[in-house]
Amino acid sequence: MNDLLQQLSELVLGSMPTMVLFLGTLLAYRVLVHTPLTKALAERHQRTQGAMENAAAAIATAEARMTEYEQKLFAARAAIFHAREERLRILQVESDKSIAATRFSVRQRVLNAREEMDRGLEQAQLQIQGSIEQLGLQAVARLLPPASAGVEGAR
Repeated sequence: MNDLLQQLSELVLGSMPTMVLFLGTLLAYRVLVHTPLTKALAERHQRTQGAMENAAAAIATAEARMTEYEQKLFAARAAIFHAREERLRILQVESDKSIAATRFSVRQRVLNAREEMDRGLEQAQLQIQGSIEQLGLQAVARLLPPASAGVEGAR
């Protein structure tokens, strides 16, 4: 066992420079690489997390603005629809008034035309009556001989 211990002690003594170099390398790694790398990763995570929070806030703001925009758009469309309906109603009322005025004017023209036709008919009937009497006299004058005209004149 003594021999084993002696070999172990020689092994430990022989590996001492390697262990010192390993511990030095480990310490140098910790000081030169690990600590700055950990700080850089923490800062990067902080920035990433901050950027994600900023992005989430921007998304929430954009969604709020989009909702507001949609509400304004809906209100504008409703206002346009109501304005259009009002214009159509006004145009319908004006059209109805115009049609009523035109109907009245046409009725007046028809009444005036009927009155004029009635007057023309009465005049034509009077002319026809006058023509009938005159034609009757002419027919009688042609049918009766002229001698009888003298007899009639004696009566």
